[in-house]
Amino acid sequence: MLDRLFPNVVWDQFWNASYETVYMVLISSIFTALFGVLLGLFLYLTAKGNPWQNQLLYSLTALVVNVFRSIPFIILILLLIPFTRALVGTMLGPSAALPALIIGAAPFYARLVEIGLREVDRGVVEASEAMGSSNGHIIFKVLIPESMPALISGLTVTTVTLIGYTAMAGVIGGGGLGTYAFIRGYQQTNFDVMIVATFTIIVIVFIIQWIGDFITNRLDKR
Repeated sequence: MLDRLFPNVVWDQFWNASYETVYMVLISSIFTALFGVLLGLFLYLTAKGNPWQNQLLYSLTALVVNVFRSIPFIILILLLIPFTRALVGTMLGPSAALPALIIGAAPFYARLVEIGLREVDRGVVEASEAMGSSNGHIIFKVLIPESMPALISGLTVTTVTLIGYTAMAGVIGGGGLGTYAFIRGYQQTNFDVMIVATFTIIVIVFIIQWIGDFITNRLDKR
């Protein structure tokens, strides 16, 4: 049935491309979450009125974040070719796309983390400070738990963005459904291949969004 509907789809290649897309999204999301939380925390803590207030450090960090957020992803991939080759040894395949995916998404998520931390009730933080809590206790026992719904929601948005990034990376040989749709679909004028690849990406987006919304709703105490 599927072979008649989509005669140009090579299903072994399709499933391999789907696996590569999930692999890229999963690995890059993990590292984006790690670096994004660290960057976002640093931005929050060094901002005016917060425990590590330092205008110079905040401005420098914000500058780096804003610069990398502003670079179009396809250009970022090209700019990172020397770094990627030195790190991975090649510019082809899903692993080669990971550095650009992480560097492109982490600053974006860092800003969402900073916004989420700013939304924490200031009274809760001040109460913890009045009780003599250390900065570490405030960060890990107050700020992060209280902002967790916003952090998960932001990570969901970032992960969905990463799926779009993987498709762009695929155009220059990054692997996954993007490469499959471009080479097997667009270049060979197989419209059915592009339909199947696009539909699969949409399904992945819906699944990730559902999981993110489910976790956010469970964590939200309001």
